[in-house]
Amino acid sequence: MENLNYGIIGNCKSGALISENGSIDWLCLPQFDSTSVFAKILDKNKGGFFQLIPEGLKQSKQFYQYKTNILITRFECETGIFEIHDFMPRYILNDQSGYYLPSDLIRYIKLVDGRPGLSVRYEPRLVYARHNTKTEIEDGYIKSYTTEGSYDSVYLYTSFEKKDVISGKKIYLDSDNFFLLSYNQKLLIQTTERSYLKLQRTKVYWLNWSEITKDFSNYNDQINRSALTLKLLSYQKSGAVLAALTTSLPESVGGIRNWDYRFCWIRDASMVVKIMYNIGHKIIAKRYLKFINDIMPDKDEKMQIMYGIDGQKVLTEKMLDHLDGYMGSKPVRIGNAAYIQKQNDIYGILLDVIYMNFKIYYTSLQHSEELWTIVRNIVKVVERNWQLPDKGIWEIRNTEKHFTFSKVLCWAAIDRAVKIASLLNQSNYIVEWNNLRNTIHDDIMEHGWSEEKQAFTQTYGGTAMDASVLLMESYGFINATDPSYISTVKVIRKELEHNGLLYRYNNDDDFGAPKSAFLICSFWLVNSLFRIGEKEEARKKFNELLSYSNHLGLFSEDIDFDSKRLLGNFPQAYSHLALIETAITLSEGKVSDDEQILQMIH
Repeated sequence: MENLNYGIIGNCKSGALISENGSIDWLCLPQFDSTSVFAKILDKNKGGFFQLIPEGLKQSKQFYQYKTNILITRFECETGIFEIHDFMPRYILNDQSGYYLPSDLIRYIKLVDGRPGLSVRYEPRLVYARHNTKTEIEDGYIKSYTTEGSYDSVYLYTSFEKKDVISGKKIYLDSDNFFLLSYNQKLLIQTTERSYLKLQRTKVYWLNWSEITKDFSNYNDQINRSALTLKLLSYQKSGAVLAALTTSLPESVGGIRNWDYRFCWIRDASMVVKIMYNIGHKIIAKRYLKFINDIMPDKDEKMQIMYGIDGQKVLTEKMLDHLDGYMGSKPVRIGNAAYIQKQNDIYGILLDVIYMNFKIYYTSLQHSEELWTIVRNIVKVVERNWQLPDKGIWEIRNTEKHFTFSKVLCWAAIDRAVKIASLLNQSNYIVEWNNLRNTIHDDIMEHGWSEEKQAFTQTYGGTAMDASVLLMESYGFINATDPSYISTVKVIRKELEHNGLLYRYNNDDDFGAPKSAFLICSFWLVNSLFRIGEKEEARKKFNELLSYSNHLGLFSEDIDFDSKRLLGNFPQAYSHLALIETAITLSEGKVSDDEQILQMIH
């Protein structure tokens, strides 16, 4: 049974997926949303990959170096042992002027014991393998480039004989060696020693970064790995946060729910930065708010649900028909047509993060005024749109409805706006906005509640259940002790839970009924169970969910109900932020003893 047994490496400029046998099966250069160099994950035959094949393999294992994003694949062979230390360089420059994060991937080959043998399969297929890629040996490096269509090229530097690498000839290890794959031709001579130095500097960077992550009373290893993964999905240049590293990994094998997630959804990213702040990483939140400010230059500009990582507003969706797709799941898409959708929930989520910024951070007068303008503009948008149907949190493509969750988040937007106005002493706005907040609240209580179901339902007047309404409590709309919320949690569990996992909804949409579990919804259920008092059941379910991760503790978007195979784009920011949030909930917010001492010192 094929599973997403991949590790992720990256440097906040791009990232790669490396299989448990050490094959690089997904990499886009020079940045996250560029065309692919390797895409075997989307087509085993045409996609391209980069693998070191050990001779006489006895066993192998893969793991991350402690509290870093350096991935180690260890091979124990008949004649010796070696490791591949895969990473993308990221560290602070010596003059403290910024970060070194080139469009490079380094494979440091560490000899552990004996004289093991290996052969190299280096098969780049540039520009999504649309056309042929030619690979040639030149002075100092191996160059691969396209021979037709859009021109692109990459450079491979190595301490091995280049002819042996290209031909796949058997190589024996007598010392440490390296590969450096770069989008750009290097100006300095590349050596094993230089790669080792970059490895150590990158290691120090990630260890220092992990040191900032708060320790809680439980689940610290899982929190730290999820935090490191979320950091890899943040884009240094703009502050954007990606939904996932990949495109077109299907929600169900053979299905057509295959989307490109290499973009910044306002909802996902806002949730990520709020969680990252809560575990000690404040800079990512500041950078994200700058991204929001940069993409909203005009007062009358319509806010989109998503943007390109450089702030692009047009994300035209195209099909790559020449690729077979993950396990034959077509189509393979690049771009995402959802960017034109109207989703009213994004305003509440964004204002929740802006409120957090005002409440906790010191903010300059100029920055405060810029954010206050955004707040007032969003209130105007909500006032005009909250009574209208939308596509909802799950991005239903062909219909618009009055989704209960969208209404709740419109209420949250006005609630946070009132609180922001109070913090900034803008009292002349409070009465009007408070009246609007109460109006939306009353409307939800009247139309979102179903007497028949004894629960808040997916849509006004409907009877279908939706996991998103579990968030009514966490956004402050309703108290966890309220009988209507307790009843809603129990009805959702009864109707949407299957084999211990949760559907986001199980009624038909544009593509029929969903066939897999949406992982974030299962985490939401655990949170809700804990908050309504079913603490032991919540802990039991959470530990079970953790067991469904891959061998490195990573999660995708979806999971198969029966086989528990990971599905969907990978690794998924949504899933990892929910894991962190749930772990904190189950720790009841209690930090470790050492963390308490550190907080007292600071």
